[in-house]
Amino acid sequence: MYAVIETGGKQYRVEVGTELEIERLEAAPGDAVAFDRVLLVADGDAASIGRPLIANASVSAEILRRDRGEKLISFKYRPKARRRVKKGHRQELSVVRISDIVVDGKSAASAIAKAEEARKTERQRLEEAARRQAEQDAALAAKLAADKAKTSKADEGTKAKSAAKPDAKASAKATATTKADTTGTGAKPAAKATAAKASAAKTATKEATTATKKATTAKASTRAAPARKTEKD
Repeated sequence: MYAVIETGGKQYRVEVGTELEIERLEAAPGDAVAFDRVLLVADGDAASIGRPLIANASVSAEILRRDRGEKLISFKYRPKARRRVKKGHRQELSVVRISDIVVDGKSAASAIAKAEEARKTERQRLEEAARRQAEQDAALAAKLAADKAKTSKADEGTKAKSAAKPDAKASAKATATTKADTTGTGAKPAAKATAAKASAAKTATKEATTATKKATTAKASTRAAPARKTEKD
């Protein structure tokens, strides 16, 4: 919503929050003033035009400070008469801030305050939603990190078990070998020695039997030889 007001013989287009310099008013800084000469009020697509003024319309403002405008030079002369007049002027000003525009009981400041409150509520709602989302993301990240740590720990344990298994197998093998050496391997040489002794005894018996047979045969041959000789004789 905006309005067109008249003060000090000039017209100004103003909105809520507008700061402008107008010709000095009698009010002191910090005072509130009201401008009743409202020529036009527009609210969106609707507009009210005064003829010349709008009834039940006013613009409120607050005096911020007093100031002076730039110096203006006024120079007059008359040719061929040696007449020269030079004057300087600085206008006394009041700086005001528009606080409200009211027409037919409708206040622009109230509408702006409601809109600002709605924006603030919406902003707070969005901030709250963003905060909740951030908390959920942080919780999810922490959960993923914990799961990753557990997985890494499990992998390390599996690797450690895999590395320990060959050692266990080697130990078991060495134990089995030791046992075999203690029980089986130590017995095998004794069995082999016994078998060798039995074989040697058997061979000796065979040789003794063969020698006995040969001796008996030779003895029989010796006994038979003289008899044959006697017969020839």
